[in-house]
Amino acid sequence: MPVPFEDDDDEYGRSGGLVAKGTAGDNAAPLSVSEISALLKRTVEDRFGFVRLRGELSGVKRAASGHLYCCLKDDKAVLDGVMWRGGAQRLAFRPEDGIEVVASGKLTTYPGRSKYQIVIESMEIAGEGALLALLEKLRARLAAEGLFDAGRKRPLPFLPRVIGVVTSPTGAVIRDILHRLADRFPSRVLVWPVLVQGEGAAAQVAQAVRGFSALAPDGPVPRPDLVIVARGGGSIEDLWSFNEEAVVRAIAECTIPVISAVGHETDTTLADHAADRRAPTPTAAAEIAVPVRAELLAQLDELALRKRRCALRPVTLGRERLEARAQRLPRPEALLQQATQRLDDATERLRRALRDRAAGQRERLSSTAAKLSLPLLRQRAEMARERLGRAGLGPVLLERRLAAARHALAPIGRVLPQLDPDKPLDRGFVRVTASDGTTLTARARAEKETALVLKFRDGDLPVVVGPAPRKPARSKSAPPGQGDLF
Repeated sequence: MPVPFEDDDDEYGRSGGLVAKGTAGDNAAPLSVSEISALLKRTVEDRFGFVRLRGELSGVKRAASGHLYCCLKDDKAVLDGVMWRGGAQRLAFRPEDGIEVVASGKLTTYPGRSKYQIVIESMEIAGEGALLALLEKLRARLAAEGLFDAGRKRPLPFLPRVIGVVTSPTGAVIRDILHRLADRFPSRVLVWPVLVQGEGAAAQVAQAVRGFSALAPDGPVPRPDLVIVARGGGSIEDLWSFNEEAVVRAIAECTIPVISAVGHETDTTLADHAADRRAPTPTAAAEIAVPVRAELLAQLDELALRKRRCALRPVTLGRERLEARAQRLPRPEALLQQATQRLDDATERLRRALRDRAAGQRERLSSTAAKLSLPLLRQRAEMARERLGRAGLGPVLLERRLAAARHALAPIGRVLPQLDPDKPLDRGFVRVTASDGTTLTARARAEKETALVLKFRDGDLPVVVGPAPRKPARSKSAPPGQGDLF
């Protein structure tokens, strides 16, 4: 059988009936869920309008709208967080899971999920240790991609014509670089002005490096042969822009060799690992970029001197060999001594021989002169005249003999003109001779000659020997005795 319903009251005197009913003296109407959520939201936001929380990031993600969603946690609790797009774009670092940060903002509730969360207005890395941990994590990730490999490093140009510098145009860094370049080797410098610290610095540095790399070799702006990314010293926070992933990737992807000169000698950034060469200071970067002009000139002078020495070395060696061989040769005086002595001997012998011969000829002349006395000559002439008379050679005898010879030659003289071959030329004959003057008497002999000379009474006539002309054939139609006109 049914059990009667018992109306039990709670501690507030309200019964737990089936239908909600007001009680005596109750003037508070029930609140809706939205109303209580709004009350909670105002209460939390009024009580915790500004808070600073320290915790480890977890579940970091960026929405397509640009908003940043994450969780802040420690070893005992977890708090959701959201950072709107404007604040997320102003962050000086890239939020990642595991980074310990200090977030500033206000607590609020999210009624749609009955959760409370923090709306983050700014976020910073919690201390230098956490910053170094983030740096090491980023370095390990980029190193795993091969951005820091030694095989990617390119050699620097020996003497760059144009040097691009990415730095602040108002700091002491650019003045130090220009001054050092002017001292060592004056070069053309292109400065790309950028922020080197603070919000937007990393984006400007990366854009400058990519801008230099994108210049055309033959464009209106000369393309640098070398790029220097420089900044003065500072804390790790001041140098953090050169640890950003965008800067590191821009330096690694640059098609121009890059020198990183960020901070002092003890400062190291990820840009130093990605660059082709690290300089401890900006001044040292200028020293690495160009050689010393005075040293190059001295080296050229030394090379020119060595070149001259090399060119003169064979001449020097030849001169030394010539002198060594000349020392082994006898002196010219020694070579001429024997010849001089022989010449002296011959001269003396010639003088004596001439003197002796002159003396002998003088004696012969004296003896001959004794024989040529006038009485002796007259005696000899008389004796010769007597011998001539005895020989019968008187003038009458000679004239008789000459007359007999003249009588014998008279007939020959009369016949001789008749035998002259040119005598018949007076009577109209012609004598034919060859070119050498030989008289030709036969036609066969004349046909063998190429040129003949016909001798007439009044001169010679040269002729050329040719084939005999043919007689023209007589036309059958022509009447006999009449020549052919054609």
